[in-house]
Amino acid sequence: MIGAVPTVVLFIVLVLAYQFLVQGPLTATLRERRARTEGAIDDAHRAIAQAEARAAEYAAKLRLARAEVYKVREQRVKQGNAARDAALEAARKAAAFNVTQAKAELEAEAAQARLAIEASAEDLANRVVRAVLPLAAGGSR
Repeated sequence: MIGAVPTVVLFIVLVLAYQFLVQGPLTATLRERRARTEGAIDDAHRAIAQAEARAAEYAAKLRLARAEVYKVREQRVKQGNAARDAALEAARKAAAFNVTQAKAELEAEAAQARLAIEASAEDLANRVVRAVLPLAAGGSR
């Protein structure tokens, strides 16, 4: 057993040397590596979160821009419809005026025709009476 004491002492010295020379620096290096890796992962998560926030912001701006475009387009359509309606109304008024004027002209012509017929009706009646009476009286023409 005495012969085993130097081996045990040597083993204990070797284990202590391993702890100080290899295990300690290796553990510190692994800790640092894990911290850097976790830090990089955290940085990546933050970058992803920022990118998502920017994407949401851009999407909101895009929605606002589209809404503005639709609003402007709708306003232009309304203006076009109003202009078309105004033009139609003006055309209706002009057509109504022309119809009224044409009716007035027709009524004036009809009145003149009635006057002419009434004036010539008496003359025609006299001619008919003259033409019929001599025949009825037994006379000849």
